[in-house]
Amino acid sequence: MKRIEDLLKDAGIQGRLPLDDCPINLREKNRVNLLALGDVGTTVLIGLRLLGGDVISSIGICDIHEPNMVRCEQEINQIRYPFSGEQLPEVKMVREEALFDCDVLVFCASKGVPPIGAEGDVRMAQLAANREIIDHYGKLARESAFAGLICVVSDPVDPLCRAFLSSAGLRPSQVQGYGLGVMNTRALYFAEKDQRLRHYACEGRAFGPHGEDLVIADSVTAYDDRLSRELTALTVGANMRVRELGFKPYIAPALSSAAISILLTLRGEWHYSSLYLGNEEEGAFLGMKNRMRGGGPEYEDILLCEELYGRIRRAYENLCALK
Repeated sequence: MKRIEDLLKDAGIQGRLPLDDCPINLREKNRVNLLALGDVGTTVLIGLRLLGGDVISSIGICDIHEPNMVRCEQEINQIRYPFSGEQLPEVKMVREEALFDCDVLVFCASKGVPPIGAEGDVRMAQLAANREIIDHYGKLARESAFAGLICVVSDPVDPLCRAFLSSAGLRPSQVQGYGLGVMNTRALYFAEKDQRLRHYACEGRAFGPHGEDLVIADSVTAYDDRLSRELTALTVGANMRVRELGFKPYIAPALSSAAISILLTLRGEWHYSSLYLGNEEEGAFLGMKNRMRGGGPEYEDILLCEELYGRIRRAYENLCALK
């Protein structure tokens, strides 16, 4: 039996950057800025406004297409309850130079989104193009001495988190990747339809990236490798099933992986996101169940059977190999 912390030793990585080094001091209500208002960014924005009034004071929006930014400022602020007087976070436009004047930056910018019908792992096709964007905004974060939390939503989430960590000169506790939440909810969706898998809701877990190296465990107490791999395959393939229908699969990821998971982070509740495991030279962001505490991110530290640990180790080492 092993634990998540054993991944570094088994990968030959000496030492580590602690997640509680330079912890994030989140407020009771946080100023959130969101970059890029494409399909994903706009859906995340809607989710944050509707669900985040308890932990968000305002949402700044920034987009290179100004008419779209103006339209979102108008339309999203027109989403209100009619009579209750419940206050939703105000949405306001911010310029690039003020982007990092906030407590939380939600990064949804993306280039080269593969068209409908694209073959293979479409997330990885975006890596090179999106790294260029990360480098630009990482430099802005460094120049502004940003001390808040970066929430990376753009694909591929985990490698882009690593790029942001390096380019911006941030500490591990300042960056989290939001891609794994929807893989858990997709696994729940399929598990509910199969009596053999229904125990996933109480006993299962998701680990790793939300691409081909995803690890879905049917149970962390009575792990069944065959059932887990079957559920993993269904979960990974869900993305392509929507594309086969002629649609881009962004609604569930924008809400389950991003909006809901980011709000759970701000509330200090358990959620799925990616945390950094490694030192300054080697390491990777790995998705797992975690929560934000006063001292920084804390991940669920449970014993893992050899078969399950082996799958997670392969996913982690493959992420470490991405440059």
